[in-house]
Amino acid sequence: MMAAFDDGVRAKLDANMRNWDARAPIHAQSRFYGIGSRDPVSWFAPFEWRDLGPLVDREIVHLQCHLGTETMAFARKGAMTTGLDFSSASVREARQIACQFGLSIDYVCADVYDAVDALGAQRFDIAYTGKGALCYLPDLPAWADTVTRLLRPGGFLYVVEFHPLLNALGPTQKPGLPDDLTIRHDYLGGRGPVERDSAHSYTDGPPLRGPTRHYEWPHGLGEVVTAIARAGLVIESVTETDLLPWPRWPRMVRTDDGWWTLPPSEPTFPVMYGLKATKPDPTNLTVRLGDS
Repeated sequence: MMAAFDDGVRAKLDANMRNWDARAPIHAQSRFYGIGSRDPVSWFAPFEWRDLGPLVDREIVHLQCHLGTETMAFARKGAMTTGLDFSSASVREARQIACQFGLSIDYVCADVYDAVDALGAQRFDIAYTGKGALCYLPDLPAWADTVTRLLRPGGFLYVVEFHPLLNALGPTQKPGLPDDLTIRHDYLGGRGPVERDSAHSYTDGPPLRGPTRHYEWPHGLGEVVTAIARAGLVIESVTETDLLPWPRWPRMVRTDDGWWTLPPSEPTFPVMYGLKATKPDPTNLTVRLGDS
């Protein structure tokens, strides 16, 4: 069943859903997402494909999938693919995009906390999420429990998310400040949601024609790891990287893989991380930390 939230949290989640409904049509037409011109595979860092392994005939669910730009890559690599998102406008766009490119993807409109009920008896080899997903979750333990229930024994969760350090750094240099690599926001969670209100999304395109207010919940890396481990999943690996799929700072340089990083003259620090965690298989008692 859906996680139990008080009226205040539920109102914030409803505001987020309406905000993402307003974003969806603008995102679908944006140069940022480049639907029709950008290969969906390019949204993944090389280490992601290494950690995910072969996908042919594997059943994968992409939680909080938005337009399905990454979901399409799984289908193209031979996976039996399901995408789930709480925004009906996003799911509508995702279905149209998949149809446009002749891809067989099952898209479901549901809150991620209600995913077990929404997907019925279906269980998966892989649950994938991230790149701006966890910050919309007020309750990580309930989310991690949901993921565990969606996985088959031996299946795994793969999270690729923006590092809390990146989220703590201001996105642009402000007048009077000497350095834009400055901590301006919380790294750790625990102080409640951050309210944001802007008529413009993170993509190019016109102003939103709909609700502009949304809420984000910061989560430190330790909070994420602990929630997943306490849900019964075995942490296999945590990869921190200085790569981003887009240039957060103007001085970032493009890599041979099409991703972005700060130049060698800058200090290195993590801006994204990938986490792989496996659901133990009671018929295979050899699973232990570090195995793959």
